[in-house]
Amino acid sequence: MSVGMADGKKKHRKGQNPLVCHGHSRPIVDLHYSPITEDGYFLVSASKDGKPMLRNGANGDWIGTFEGHKGAVWSACLNHPATLTATGSGDFTARVWDALTGDLVHELNHKHIVRCVSFSRDSTKLVTGGHEKVLRVFDLAKPEADPVVLEAQASPIRCAVWSTFDPNRLYTSLSGEPGICAWDMRANAVVQRWETSDVVTSIELSDEDVVTTASGKQVAFWKAQTGEAIRKQDLDFKVESASLCIQKNCFASGGEDMWVRLFDYKTGEEIDCNRGHHGPVHCVRFAPDGESYASGSEDGTIRIWQTDPKDNPSNNASNNNNAAAAPVKNGAAEPEEDANVSSSNSDEGAQEKKNEGEENEEKKAKDAGEDDDTKEGA
Repeated sequence: MSVGMADGKKKHRKGQNPLVCHGHSRPIVDLHYSPITEDGYFLVSASKDGKPMLRNGANGDWIGTFEGHKGAVWSACLNHPATLTATGSGDFTARVWDALTGDLVHELNHKHIVRCVSFSRDSTKLVTGGHEKVLRVFDLAKPEADPVVLEAQASPIRCAVWSTFDPNRLYTSLSGEPGICAWDMRANAVVQRWETSDVVTSIELSDEDVVTTASGKQVAFWKAQTGEAIRKQDLDFKVESASLCIQKNCFASGGEDMWVRLFDYKTGEEIDCNRGHHGPVHCVRFAPDGESYASGSEDGTIRIWQTDPKDNPSNNASNNNNAAAAPVKNGAAEPEEDANVSSSNSDEGAQEKKNEGEENEEKKAKDAGEDDDTKEGA
């Protein structure tokens, strides 16, 4: 089923002031939430500045920075219990970190840019993909052993997501051609190909039964086991990322128009259009409790939005900029002085827009040609 944009004037809820998370100096290209643990839930970010960061998922407070990469970090994820973080970089390595201490656990060398990383549900394996056009599966219990190398693909691997419900299921997309591949990890082979009209830039296993993808100007929802299209939402702008929240019956999207939009999942009606970013939105993800969703942008900020702002009367209150970061990680590098989390207000927003606009002009030359198929920071 394909759903177009609703006709007529859209009715949006009153605009909200998101939590704005500073700290990164370059564009943010990936976000990943952990499930809810006994210590809460956490958010990890990947950035072209090469310094992935861990935050408290509920309030955005900075916890720590994983130091060591020598190139842009394109992908970051947490394992199911949020005890490990994996990152993939333009320095030709994937790394596994202790999420509690910030220490490096494994450094996995590659021959080209690592574009995506994903843990198996039990955290015993890590799959990586990138510009070598192959998927590698590392046994984290035997990191010195050679990884299993799967069949070479026609173009670089753009996305790779291991199912958190089916240990034998992996979903991938390529940067050079449309479509999604579903792999059976028992046979290490592609068992299904799902057709899309454009390159898939985002894959999310939103629920045990639903896979959410973004490609071109379309967000699509698929049955996780069969690949049958549940519904497709056509948008009037190019979308880079999408995330579905089943319990709230809505999905979020972000793309080149710099706005973060919220839609009703069943009807396709646009119910929120959040303005605030000053560059394309590269990634959007819902928190595991569904109460908020985070967006990462070319402007180097993460913004955390309330799913239903009317239920959060304090969302306009400013956070204490001098509040200490949560003392979860030991020995992790502290961010720069302005690496705090705050609520934006109109004055700060105007100044931020001016400053970031100037910074973006300076970065244009640096970022020229810096697309997914360009060697970054090797």
